[in-house]
Amino acid sequence: MTFPHARFRPLLAVLALGMTLLMASACGSSSAAPGASTVKEIAVTIAGKTVTPPPGRVEVAKGQTVRITVTGDVTDVAHVHGYDKAADLKPGTPATIEFVADQDGLFEVETHETGLQLCQLVVS
Repeated sequence: MTFPHARFRPLLAVLALGMTLLMASACGSSSAAPGASTVKEIAVTIAGKTVTPPPGRVEVAKGQTVRITVTGDVTDVAHVHGYDKAADLKPGTPATIEFVADQDGLFEVETHETGLQLCQLVVS
C-alpha cells in the first residue's frame, strides 16, 4: 500500500535542501567574525547628487576586507577617511576601493568635489 504523500517526497526533499542552502547563505552575509575571510561588499550609485542607497552606517568586523564600489555621474574622488583610501570617479564607470578594516572606529566615506556622504563604516 502506498500513501498519497509518497509522491510528494522528492519535492519535499528539494524544498528542504533549498531552504537549508538559503538559510546558510543568509547567515553568511551577516557581520563576520574578526579575521574572517568574507568580503563586505558595499555598492553605491550617485545620480544628480543623490546617493543610492541613502547614506547609513555599515557594520564591518575588524580584520574583514571591505570592497566599496561607487558609480557616479560626474568626475570626482571617493575617499575613506581614517584609512586614506581613495578612487577616482569617472561618469558611468564603477570605481572600487578595497582594504582590510584593521582599525576600530567610525569612518566616513564621501566624495571630495561634491561633498556627498556615501556611508559610515563602523569597524569593531
